[in-house]
Amino acid sequence: MTEQQEASEDAVMTRIGQAIILLHAGDREEARNRLGELWAEIGEDGDPLHRCTLAHYMADAQDDPADELAWDLRALTAADGLGDDRVARHEPTVAVRAFYPSLHLNLAADYLKLRQPEAARIHLARARAATGALPDDGYGNGVRAAIARLEQRLAGDAEEGPRRGPFPGQHP
Repeated sequence: MTEQQEASEDAVMTRIGQAIILLHAGDREEARNRLGELWAEIGEDGDPLHRCTLAHYMADAQDDPADELAWDLRALTAADGLGDDRVARHEPTVAVRAFYPSLHLNLAADYLKLRQPEAARIHLARARAATGALPDDGYGNGVRAAIARLEQRLAGDAEEGPRRGPFPGQHP
């Protein structure tokens, strides 16, 4: 890869990062607009790391649970096409497999919001099965804790039946 290509890729990640800052600051609409513009630029066939990262955060910027699910599914699809070598160029200490616990956790939460508990359980089991790839740090511990909370929530729903009201976000 040439230096110009790497600089261009870094510029895309920088722009994604800027949109994430807006999202975390509470400006969901502007974050959604910027991420949407970037998605149009990189497209369905763009760099898998860009697509995975962008779709993961675009899901968080959605107001409609079905839209959130669609973006989380895009993130998972992009991760499936991502190799460790590509991730290492951006984040040298991270392996692709460390993405899967969070990606499946998000899908489980999406399905629960959409009142599809069986699909939620499937993705929650996949999230739990993938936790061995998580680092033993704040991020890894946060994902493991979020998985445990959602497991408790699903266990409670199985005992009590469906609950009314929105499900709080599970994105660590």
